[in-house]
Amino acid sequence: MAEKLGISRVKLNAHESGRTANPTVDDLINFSEFFRMSIDSILKIDLTKLSEQKIKDLEEGSELFMKGNQIRVLAITVDKDEKENIEYVPIHAKAGYRSGYADPEFLSALPRFNLPTIPKNGTFRMFPTIGDSMLPVPEGSDIITRYVQDWTAVKPETPCIVILRGDQDFVFKQVTVNKNGTMLLQSFNKQYFAYTVPISEVIELWEYYSFHSKQLPEPQSDMQQLMRMLQEMQNEIKEIRGRQPSK
Repeated sequence: MAEKLGISRVKLNAHESGRTANPTVDDLINFSEFFRMSIDSILKIDLTKLSEQKIKDLEEGSELFMKGNQIRVLAITVDKDEKENIEYVPIHAKAGYRSGYADPEFLSALPRFNLPTIPKNGTFRMFPTIGDSMLPVPEGSDIITRYVQDWTAVKPETPCIVILRGDQDFVFKQVTVNKNGTMLLQSFNKQYFAYTVPISEVIELWEYYSFHSKQLPEPQSDMQQLMRMLQEMQNEIKEIRGRQPSK
């Protein structure tokens, strides 16, 4: 275990025996990733008093994790007036973002800017898109997003940039947070199948605010207009059913 955590056996023994009063942040992150459990759960919850099922729930993505109550570090940059910048993550920095998203030095090296139309409340970031899975948003658009702290507050099928762990790419999808510890990710382009990912595989969630593109949108065909009308009718039916009292 010490080898997998990248620490010495003496240091691991000190942690296990309680002789380390204040573990370093790096050690806490290592334990969190090894046991697939939020740092908040490790620090605040007496795991010896939990059932195996409850521990499994924590590992798969607890409500605490989805609400962001665990230690989830959001690094930002500010301008000379102490106002938050909008950082832009270019395509060549996508791979490094998964490991450097909480590193102020990494973020300070990214392009950053401000827009007068952006709301003052919230933290915003811009991400590039690749591929046609987000049509009708033009391919190659840049998406401006707002940081989501409480994932349980996300409404079904909310457009979001989803930052995933490991070698997975971050994606622009319609997000639905499920109660079973997973997220349903749906493409805007219906030719792509929807899929689910465990909450534990998600690092950050950024809700769509606007997009910037060099391409002008193409006029809608009669068939596209008809499909849009049908989609609006389906959404209205869902809303009506949701307002009806259960029997």
